Amino acid sequence: MAHAIEAITTLLTLAGLAYLLLALWGTRNFVHYWRRKSVDAGFAPDVTILKPVKGVDQRMYAGLVSHCRQEYAGKFEIVFGVSSLNDPAVGEIERLKADFPDCAIRLVECRERLGTSGKVSNLVQMLREAKYEHVLINDSDIRVSPKYLTRVMQCFSDANVGMVTAPYIGRTAETGGALTVWSRLEALGISTDFLPGVLTARRLEGGIRFGLGSTLATSKKVLAKAGGLEPLAEYLADDYEMGARIAGAGYRVELSNEVVETTVPEYHYRGFRDHQLRWARSTRDSRKLGYVGLGVTYALPWAVMTCVASGLALWSFSLLSVVLLARVAVALSVGVGVLGDEQVLRDLWLLPVRDFFGLGFWAWSFAGDTVVWRGELFALRDGRIRPVSPLNS
Repeated sequence: MAHAIEAITTLLTLAGLAYLLLALWGTRNFVHYWRRKSVDAGFAPDVTILKPVKGVDQRMYAGLVSHCRQEYAGKFEIVFGVSSLNDPAVGEIERLKADFPDCAIRLVECRERLGTSGKVSNLVQMLREAKYEHVLINDSDIRVSPKYLTRVMQCFSDANVGMVTAPYIGRTAETGGALTVWSRLEALGISTDFLPGVLTARRLEGGIRFGLGSTLATSKKVLAKAGGLEPLAEYLADDYEMGARIAGAGYRVELSNEVVETTVPEYHYRGFRDHQLRWARSTRDSRKLGYVGLGVTYALPWAVMTCVASGLALWSFSLLSVVLLARVAVALSVGVGVLGDEQVLRDLWLLPVRDFFGLGFWAWSFAGDTVVWRGELFALRDGRIRPVSPLNS
């Protein structure tokens, strides 16, 4: 039995090492693609930014301000959507209007509930109010550079592009203490685990066929051909589904080289766990076959288990050293080289901890079909969600 366990963990370690090499290959391909990529720098179609909001998030106002300070040749407007005018976010939007009177900002009250997902329900109603043909959807806490719209929208100079999405980093609070450890683990996972997986999929599949919620830029015409937003109102991973349907309609989904920021809240362990499981189970339902193989990508935990299973044999430590080198190379090449996330250097020592948690959440994700989202418990099946009960009931 001991030899069998040793053989299994060794094979899984080697498979994980192969994945890390593929991730480096995918990263290199992405960097070279954008070095060679030719776009029409003068292409700047008018665009409506759709931002559904609910409540006031940490660093939210700074993100909103960054959208108003765009250095963009075309016209743009920002349309905010709330389910009720009593939402605390309304005050922040009014403040934004006062601070940027020359920026076209509108607020839409979305009174209808068109499906389980309140976010998508609001987006359907906001889209009706969009002035321009091109639309860009992102979350309320996304922070962008002044060249964001220019770099994203110029990708549409290629008529085959139906959606542009963007990589992102998770920005943690600058405070210390136990709470931020969980936040730092999540941010580290985004830059060194999630995004390398995206770049690997992009290389192996000849492009990406999904969207990332940090940026979903498209047009009304393309959305209509892909079935519109209404069918997405029952899905948890609406960003993934939107990109998949646009790709299925025959358009290319472009992964921009413009990196944006999202805010990672200060978690207790329970909040971290709930968020990780929600990500894991939504990915499981969105990419069923690929997700089964995700477990082998955690090469570092498998290498440590191989050391234990082999009785601390010298060859197992040699294998662990090679895996550790490859894992750090992926973290630095993607997290620092592509994303410019200096937090990766600060938290590099947490990489083994992050990977053990990642493997644990991957295994745990198969043990149930419920997710926690905005304080409510939902049942998840084939990507669709239905409410079960409030957590405090």
